Amino acid sequence: MALNPQIQTVLDDLAATPAPAANTLTVAENRAIGLAFTSFAGDVVPVREVRDTAFRNGDHDVPIRIYTPETVPTGSPAPVTVFFHGGGWVFGDLDSQDHFARVVATRSKTVLVSVDYRLAPEHRFPGAVEDTYAALQWVEQNAGTFGADSKRIALFGESAGGNLAAVTAQEAKRRGGPTVTFQALAYPATDRFDDSASMYDNAAGPLLTRPWLEWFWGAYLNTPDEGADPRVSPLRAEDLTGLPATFIVTAELDPLRDQGIRYADALREAGVPVTHRPVGGVPHAFLSFTRDVQVSRDVLNEIGDAIGAALV
Repeated sequence: MALNPQIQTVLDDLAATPAPAANTLTVAENRAIGLAFTSFAGDVVPVREVRDTAFRNGDHDVPIRIYTPETVPTGSPAPVTVFFHGGGWVFGDLDSQDHFARVVATRSKTVLVSVDYRLAPEHRFPGAVEDTYAALQWVEQNAGTFGADSKRIALFGESAGGNLAAVTAQEAKRRGGPTVTFQALAYPATDRFDDSASMYDNAAGPLLTRPWLEWFWGAYLNTPDEGADPRVSPLRAEDLTGLPATFIVTAELDPLRDQGIRYADALREAGVPVTHRPVGGVPHAFLSFTRDVQVSRDVLNEIGDAIGAALV
């Protein structure tokens, strides 16, 4: 399928300012690129309350932002979604995907907790994993303090955040809790050593290129062999049985497309209920373009609806 014309307009806008290939840039320069994506989110979706706080994990604080949407009824505990932003484990924060949080909280009718996990290369693997699992534990233990139900928890992650959501669900199973009811994964990285067709078909993008993907892996991992660890490559876990019901979005023009499909297939083969939502004509990170792209708005809404339906 050809590139979605609304996506093409966005990419033309991005290309209007010539720049070197992202994989040749510094960490700081790449973080600036990530920050620039926020301008494509569109109007701010209002919610009832936004509260910034933090919890202690070992020797450091992990900032979090708690969104309570207007769609959550007052007077009874609401389900909770724990959200991990994208950004290749290198960039992103509580502001970079604020629109994801607001839309999904509102559509799912859940309190949403966005997690500002530690970033590479300052904090390489497993720093982010340690923070996301600790965030899940904190939410279970403290849900009652912010009007949420500790027995109805979903995980949602986009891109690298999708990787972390998948890994966190596996860690919760392996460690005996907390219980996760549902996970929504948007174009997740699931296998560091993936060599499937989409890695070649979409090696030059649009948007995410294979060289840029390698740059991210190089920043995140301490050594190449860590890629075989299921906390890096959740598709490589020996046992996928007993994981939560899953909604996976894949993008047709994404190098990560096939590993997302393979993870959906592997979960299904393990007896996990899976909904796979392939999206044609779009690249990696297309959900960032909700200001200008209808399919981006539609699919982000679908994610929120799927979470809400699972946590009723």
